[in-house]
Amino acid sequence: MKKLLFALCLSASALSFAQDYSVPAASPRQKVEQQFSMSKISIDYGRPGVKGRKIFGELVPYGQVWRAGANSSTKITFGQSVNFGGKMVPAGTYGLFIVPTEKEWKVILNKDFQQWGAYTYDPKQDVVDITVPVNKLADKQEWFEITLNPTDENSGNLVIKWDMVQAEVALKPAKPDAVIKISDKLKEIKKIESDAAKAKS
Repeated sequence: MKKLLFALCLSASALSFAQDYSVPAASPRQKVEQQFSMSKISIDYGRPGVKGRKIFGELVPYGQVWRAGANSSTKITFGQSVNFGGKMVPAGTYGLFIVPTEKEWKVILNKDFQQWGAYTYDPKQDVVDITVPVNKLADKQEWFEITLNPTDENSGNLVIKWDMVQAEVALKPAKPDAVIKISDKLKEIKKIESDAAKAKS
């Protein structure tokens, strides 16, 4: 009986241990979230490694749509409508895809953000596409990476890099004048609240 109880306790302990750990992913999933203007932008994507392979032109063929990462398609969510490289995009979640060539990439936002890879990619579901230049990196980027770099309070760049290249998409609010007016009003409200709190103390 004691042996049975010991075995049951050991099994329960092992199960609890297993729930806290998992097999390392070949292409780990990453979520990036950052304040943008009056809302935020979040990105969910897989991060494949170079691992000694030739990436663009071989593993990722030129002229073919690519999932911009690994495994399930890359998802990007805008909390407010944005100017995406010069084109207006409503707030919402989109699939992010790329058609690479040696000197430039076509960056695509597609309505279908729940597909695996780009195997069921449908260009009829595209919301916008823009073409941006590709720049050479001085140092190799081993793991595929997407980052958001602010350029001021209401603007930033979506930076995509892997292996020896990177591309950037400029991001701005879709209606900058309205954003500035709302921002000014919010600052006024915060000042009133701050002054009221000081008066109480």
